[in-house]
Amino acid sequence: MKVQQLRTPHDRPVEIRRSVFTKTQTSLKHRGEERRAARCDCGSRRTMSNSHPLRPLASVSEIDHIHLLSEQLGALVLGEEYSDVTFIVEGKRFPAHRVILAARCHYFRALLYGGMKESQPQAEVCLEETRAEAFSMLLHYLYTGRASLSSAREEVVLDFLGLAHRYGLQPLEDSTSEFLRTVLHTNNVCLVFDVASLYSLSALSAACCAYMDRHAPEVLNSDGFLTLSKTALLTVVSRDSFAASEKEIFLALSRWCRQQGDGSGDGSGGDTRVVMSAVRLPLMTLTEMLNVVRPSGLLSPDDLLDAIKTRSESRNMDLNYRGMLIPEENIATMKYGAQVVKGELKSALLDGDTQNYDLDHGFSRHPIEEDGRAGIQVKLGQPFIINHVRLLLWDRDSRSYSYYIEVSMDELDWVRVVDHSKYLCRSWQNLYFTPQVCRYVRIVGTHNTVNKVFHLVAFECMFTNRSFTLESGLVVPSDNVATIASCASVVEGVSRSRNALLNGDTRNYDWDSGYTCHQLGSGAIVIQLAQPYAIGSLRLLLWDCDERSYSYYIETSTNQQQWTRVVDRTRVACRSWQTLKFDKQPASFIRIVGTHNTANEVFHCVHFECPAQLDTEVAEGSPGVNSSDSGAAPLQPRPQRPSRTHSLLPTQSSSSTSPPSSHH
Repeated sequence: MKVQQLRTPHDRPVEIRRSVFTKTQTSLKHRGEERRAARCDCGSRRTMSNSHPLRPLASVSEIDHIHLLSEQLGALVLGEEYSDVTFIVEGKRFPAHRVILAARCHYFRALLYGGMKESQPQAEVCLEETRAEAFSMLLHYLYTGRASLSSAREEVVLDFLGLAHRYGLQPLEDSTSEFLRTVLHTNNVCLVFDVASLYSLSALSAACCAYMDRHAPEVLNSDGFLTLSKTALLTVVSRDSFAASEKEIFLALSRWCRQQGDGSGDGSGGDTRVVMSAVRLPLMTLTEMLNVVRPSGLLSPDDLLDAIKTRSESRNMDLNYRGMLIPEENIATMKYGAQVVKGELKSALLDGDTQNYDLDHGFSRHPIEEDGRAGIQVKLGQPFIINHVRLLLWDRDSRSYSYYIEVSMDELDWVRVVDHSKYLCRSWQNLYFTPQVCRYVRIVGTHNTVNKVFHLVAFECMFTNRSFTLESGLVVPSDNVATIASCASVVEGVSRSRNALLNGDTRNYDWDSGYTCHQLGSGAIVIQLAQPYAIGSLRLLLWDCDERSYSYYIETSTNQQQWTRVVDRTRVACRSWQTLKFDKQPASFIRIVGTHNTANEVFHCVHFECPAQLDTEVAEGSPGVNSSDSGAAPLQPRPQRPSRTHSLLPTQSSSSTSPPSSHH
């Protein structure tokens, strides 16, 4: 309540008394209302309690005392109280409770309740080939669901893994294997690999092999290498990715043979011959063969002569080299010792910057020459196994390049792994080829549509486990490569927004936007892919906001000069979605040419994908995906819409343009 402020001190108490009185009245009134509301609320609550049970919070409605169960059952481990079976391991007695073991493990259920002598009350079960310490850990796990691996010795953990495998405890086996993968080192990796091979633990075996590949010289000199079984030994040293010198491998295998003590130091023993066959003699120098291998007597003179002959008669790159394998990681970096040894502006190529480049900086280059002697050459830190290269060609304008890539071990003998010298390419190149061991990679530009210089912004190479398919050296894509993310672009055609055809939006289009078009009888819609692919299918979405039909044909090209027609629907009435299949063709460019529209003189296409993503279902339009062009319904012209003419500017080859007030 607003009270007028009085100016004299005499009047101030009156204002206060008046304010207090008003507040008291208001307070009493509110208390009365609260009491009435409380009585109503009580009645309401009584009514609600009769029809709805109490619903406690979810956090207290579920009781979880698993930790108590684990602790209390764990108290029974090795206790005589209530036990009804005893296991004898290495002379030690382990009392246990058969019902707990049977509930936790199928093996013990069959053993203790299978009707055999172990099923008798207070039976004693002797377990052979079992370590007491590992079995004690196993019992503790079966009772509590817990095991502490970090505090156990390595041999005990391996025995524990063996028990998990023997008794079919798959979750325990997986968890133990996962722990071992985290504690691998030079001194234990051979022992772990032997056990993993014995139990066919593929994930653990692969982790061991990967570790040994990266630390091959150290592993060869370790004591654990001498304890490997013959099978495990051959698996390790026969790998192309076991990156040690052949001399180091030979000396380590010699020590292993002597360690076995089969009395075959002259190389006549069966195991020795098999093991020594894993040495790749042609990779050794003549000096090493004469001064290291020959005096050992482990290989015959004929073996040495055959190796010398192979070395002298074979191309260097045909020899079975070994190389480091580091999957899914770019090894053309300073971290792995890579350096650009040939080309201009070398420092920019391997710096990892794929954003900051322009006409003046941010790229490496070389002049394009007819003899191909120029190029950009990268020396890797050591021989690596690679099957995947990524390039970023300079792409600040619409130019295209042609190039090829070669690899070598000695800079003398080169193997061409990618040949795009006859194709036009731009921006990012994702290149795949059969795995190669190499120390040098050379990128040679053969063409630039603007000038005589080849510009390369970024270079990456690696080994990938991703599956890929090649046909005549070209990638056969499974995913849509006609996307902006894949660096495809529309180089001819008219649209209100650049590359609307490739943005993947198949819903938001109408009379005015969301499509790309061209005037019938003039021009076409042309899409440039970033690189050549082997293409066998396409998918289009023709503009379908009314009942009109279109006719068209599609051609492919690798250089925008010679074209191959792969689809001909010039005599077919086509609507909406078009899924098109044909024999695979090399393609860098796809040209879509409209020949008829039943409504006006313009061809309109909303969406394009290459190859067709057949796992994505669409409402196929006419004539249908399985209809042949010749067997489809003939084209039936429709009356044109009155007062709707379509005027377009001539299309430009370098970029998409916007039509002035164009409509359907």
